[in-house]
Amino acid sequence: MRALVVYSHPAEGSFNAAIRDIVLAKLQDAGADYRLVDLYSDGFQPVLTAPEWSGYLDTPANRAPVARYCADVEWCDTLIFVYPTWWYGLPAILKGWLDRVLLPDVAFLMPDGQNQIIRPALNQITRMGVFTTCGASWWLTRFVGAPGRRTLLRGVGLLCHRRAKKVFAAHYLMDSSTDASRARHLDKVRIQMDKLIGATVPAPQLKEQTQ
Repeated sequence: MRALVVYSHPAEGSFNAAIRDIVLAKLQDAGADYRLVDLYSDGFQPVLTAPEWSGYLDTPANRAPVARYCADVEWCDTLIFVYPTWWYGLPAILKGWLDRVLLPDVAFLMPDGQNQIIRPALNQITRMGVFTTCGASWWLTRFVGAPGRRTLLRGVGLLCHRRAKKVFAAHYLMDSSTDASRARHLDKVRIQMDKLIGATVPAPQLKEQTQ
């Protein structure tokens, strides 16, 4: 098991940091190889620049500005996100990581002479975990459409193995959370991580080559 944990929170003492620590401890206890990408600690720049945009389809040169992160994605068979939900969606730094790192020929294959649609290129990823916190309630988040959850579990999930195991946990109403509610949520994270680690997953598929 090779797990990539993408963590997005600016404060080291946050509740998200406690969630991250449980995720890492569970991976370590399972004997998994793992890498932590701490976007704020890295000083990751989320803006897709004009030169990057103009060279977006120029593979493999397009990955040069973010080569380390691309290598992490291609290395892993398990992808885990830990982040706070802001304005019902992903923090800008995490959305920018998706924009700049999940590139053509890294995360997906562009249409070509034989294919009219975009095709997944993360078939080696057979496990995916999403752990977040939300200031809004469950019903309000769902009413708005839970765009952050949809972006990761549906959008990124579609690029992974079609039978990838997925788990999700969110603590809602964080602004009125209590010691008890946070403790319950950390237990839920432990349970979801056990499900993710113990899941029977399909055999990884080789990345399709461009024509």
